Amino acid sequence: MKTVGYAAYSSDAKMVPYHFERRALRANDVSIEILFSGVCHSDLHTVNGDWGPQPYPLVPGHEIIGRVLEVGPDVTQYKPGDHVGVGCMVDSCQECDQCHHHEEQYCRHGMTPTYGAPDRIDGETTQGGYSKHIVVREEFVLRVPEALDLSKAAPILCAGITTFSPLRTWNVGKGSRVGVIGLGGLGHMAVKLAVAMGADVTVLSRSSKKEEEAKAIGAQGILASTDEDAMAKAASSLDLIIDTVPVKHDVTVYAPLLDVNGTLVIVGQVGPMNEFISAPLIMGRRRVAGSLIGGIKETQEVLDFCAEHNIHPICETIRPDQINDAFAVMAKGDIAHRYVMDMSALSLDN
Repeated sequence: MKTVGYAAYSSDAKMVPYHFERRALRANDVSIEILFSGVCHSDLHTVNGDWGPQPYPLVPGHEIIGRVLEVGPDVTQYKPGDHVGVGCMVDSCQECDQCHHHEEQYCRHGMTPTYGAPDRIDGETTQGGYSKHIVVREEFVLRVPEALDLSKAAPILCAGITTFSPLRTWNVGKGSRVGVIGLGGLGHMAVKLAVAMGADVTVLSRSSKKEEEAKAIGAQGILASTDEDAMAKAASSLDLIIDTVPVKHDVTVYAPLLDVNGTLVIVGQVGPMNEFISAPLIMGRRRVAGSLIGGIKETQEVLDFCAEHNIHPICETIRPDQINDAFAVMAKGDIAHRYVMDMSALSLDN
């Protein structure tokens, strides 16, 4: 299938139109016309080469909402016309213990990311959702509930599942005390999801300038990490902290906020972190953990949860040819919404 997308040809992150071919359908494949593609901070990190050399030209994008065009003969769950989603991975071994536990993101043989990785069968580099079409094996395609707004649902497939999974893993529910560091693309989804689960949520930020935005989506308010008195008074007041900061930083200042047995979960920064002081961890049996997206079953769960609770990411819709401007804004710092590209503006004539 001939298609077109926006690709980076080098680590300067300048995206340009790119014509390429998707593979012919295998027996268990679903061919999808992409309607909306979310823009994730990890896309920027990847095309910049922040996480190592990349196989350019590279089409990013792992927050994909689309319409089924065609299915292979062995596909049973989807038919042409269905609205579907594709998230951060498109394959795994399907045979190891982690895959059997519906945690394909931790596949013992390595899951296949939606872009920038060799296909498990033919070795071709996977290309992502900044494109008009995609072909994905049935097991990694998700059903989009009718109650979701297609134009706003894409970020649920990354920002949503990335924050939903640790909230579920650490059993957040009514009365849980949750802190969210940062109110950007990941952070605002963490707040919305935790509030819907019944938690009391506090946003942790360098200042209180986003307090109105935090309260508008259900948080009790903002605790400024630069306010030493306020931070001291809040000691041992949280059970779980979701750390969405996407750059190198120090977690020491946040650790005393955790109660005994509390956990700070890193979901933002992938890479080096500042050295931290161990005393707050030891003195309160506190822990620092990490979490990577979620499995396919759990990703379907967050889509259904968002539909049930009328949760949508805060989105700004852009055209594909505005992607470089969006990257420039993202590079300057966190923003309290997600960019979503309307792919109807992209055609094979681009």
